[in-house]
Amino acid sequence: MLTTLKQEGFLLLALIAACVAYPLEHWMLHSGQVIALISGLVLIAFIVAASMRVAHQAELLAEKVGDPYGTMILTLAAVLVEVVILAIMMSNEASATLVRDTIYSAVMLDINGILGLAALMGGLKHGEQSYNDDSARSYSVMILTAMGVSMVVPEFIPEARWKLYSAFTIGTMVVLYALFLRMQVGPHSYFFSYSYPDKRRRKESGAEPQPVNLVLSIGTLVFGVVVIGALAEVMSRTLDLGLEGTGAPPVITAILVAAISAAPEILTALRAALANRMQSVVNIAMGASLSTVILTVPVMEAMALYTGQPFQMAMTPVQTVMVFLTLIVSAINLNDGETNAIEGMTHFVLFATFIMLSLLGL
Repeated sequence: MLTTLKQEGFLLLALIAACVAYPLEHWMLHSGQVIALISGLVLIAFIVAASMRVAHQAELLAEKVGDPYGTMILTLAAVLVEVVILAIMMSNEASATLVRDTIYSAVMLDINGILGLAALMGGLKHGEQSYNDDSARSYSVMILTAMGVSMVVPEFIPEARWKLYSAFTIGTMVVLYALFLRMQVGPHSYFFSYSYPDKRRRKESGAEPQPVNLVLSIGTLVFGVVVIGALAEVMSRTLDLGLEGTGAPPVITAILVAAISAAPEILTALRAALANRMQSVVNIAMGASLSTVILTVPVMEAMALYTGQPFQMAMTPVQTVMVFLTLIVSAINLNDGETNAIEGMTHFVLFATFIMLSLLGL
């Protein structure tokens, strides 16, 4: 028990920070803009610390149960954090475009940021890295369909009919996710897995994997996600106040929400790429993007129907162009079962473009 507590020191520090932040939230919000900004940045540091332990547990799970189950647990946990933060912020009368901007930011971060940086670093170290191209194609076509239905078509829906189309979107996303989940963990789970030669050699040599306590790892991962969510709630309010009047683009808040939920995924994906496990990277980056769209959209649309207040879900022309560019590049890059540094760099350039456009307020 003491060993476990010692190993999870960062997570315990994050828990203590959350316990301190909630009672002091009123003071942080009423002690001036500088205090609020500093408080928000400190809470981000604790969130990153907690996410490091969440990423470690996700790696243990992936090693224990194998892909796609381990990475699926991580992506679902990350999406849960995102949904909780968005629900809290939208209940506090946040911007009507926050949900749209957060989903868009998450897709850019997952595909162009995580996948791009991981493929770049892994390619520089290992050259070409193999994965199951069936998974990449499945993810890409579902992301394109889900984003088209939920974030492009709404631009052409009359305002008087938004409730009907919102209900249709919820049903469509639920059906898509049900099929995806059945494919990912059912008889066709081999679409999302890859048999690495080095792992086969380890099994043949009789090397035993490090024992993993499945219940403890899952419990620690879920607990870490809860702590991250709690810290993020206070962080979002203090940071909003700290950035108020500074001229920072409104989309910065959406990027922060997306980055917070993706923090464990980033660390896990980079470690997987450096360990020459590109299938895990594809499952994390593409799976997180898909899960963000087909899980976040129905929850937030249901919230809109319940409150009677619609969100602005249709992407701007710039966002639409960036999404289609991203999916076209990923369809070309992830079509041959191998990634390299050049393919990673193309995605990372798109990620840099996304950041630049966001800083320009576009």
